[in-house]
Amino acid sequence: MKNSFSSVIVGCMDWGSWRRNFDTSEMTELIQESVSLGLTSFDHADIYGDYTVEEQFGKALDKAKVSRQDLQIISKCGIQYACEARPHTVKHYQYDTAYIIESAVRSIEHLRCDYLDLFLLHRPSPLMRPEAVAEAVNTLKEQGKIKAFGVSNFTPSQTALMASKTEIAVNQIQCSLTHLTPFFDGSLDHMMTHGIQPMAWSPIGKVFKDKSEATYRIHAVLNRLCEEYQATKDQIVLAWLMTHPSGIIPVVGTTQKERLATAAKAAEIKLSEIHWFELLVASQGHKVP
Repeated sequence: MKNSFSSVIVGCMDWGSWRRNFDTSEMTELIQESVSLGLTSFDHADIYGDYTVEEQFGKALDKAKVSRQDLQIISKCGIQYACEARPHTVKHYQYDTAYIIESAVRSIEHLRCDYLDLFLLHRPSPLMRPEAVAEAVNTLKEQGKIKAFGVSNFTPSQTALMASKTEIAVNQIQCSLTHLTPFFDGSLDHMMTHGIQPMAWSPIGKVFKDKSEATYRIHAVLNRLCEEYQATKDQIVLAWLMTHPSGIIPVVGTTQKERLATAAKAAEIKLSEIHWFELLVASQGHKVP
């Protein structure tokens, strides 16, 4: 599974009603632009846009001048999101065998893509039964509906629980220069030990959102490194993640073509070990032990 995705993954959460509300032609154009930049992997979840983005993306994909075989399409299931499409009394998680299969088939139909390259459980549930999940995964793989299976936002112990019954290819987690927890809680160590591909959502973190002592320190280092590497700040931040030996793949949420083009080149930047630690220390606000 490693290296089967583009170096940066295009996150599609904001393409629909939750933010940008793109129409079909705008989505088609962005798909084509992403692929032209070498960004061939697209990240979805059934809940995005209140359960509407996958279907909108599928219509755009039908019109896009791209080959399905050249793309890697990811989706997630399990969050029962309370909205008009599903008027639940409470947001919750559901991972019984039938529902997982139903969710994958529905996503494939909406995305008009015949199969998913990767299918993830969106968030862990206290009521997860690994045997039920494994039964669904085995069925979907046997039917050619999914190529690989993984999890999202799972701790090492939760991942190990699922892996006791079925192969885990990927864990998509929150990880960035301003969210350092996975570097120190064993998450990335566990993935490296078991050959699990890390993907990072919100890979830029709060570097450009917050005005805090931490971000001021980070920007002070970035100002200097941008000159040295002849790169933008967001490229350096992404390169910092990709320097980690676990092979983290960032899932970028931008919908701006210029920023996608910038992100696509981040993998070309090879940060030195010293510079990596300078950014770590800037984020933490203290030297390493």
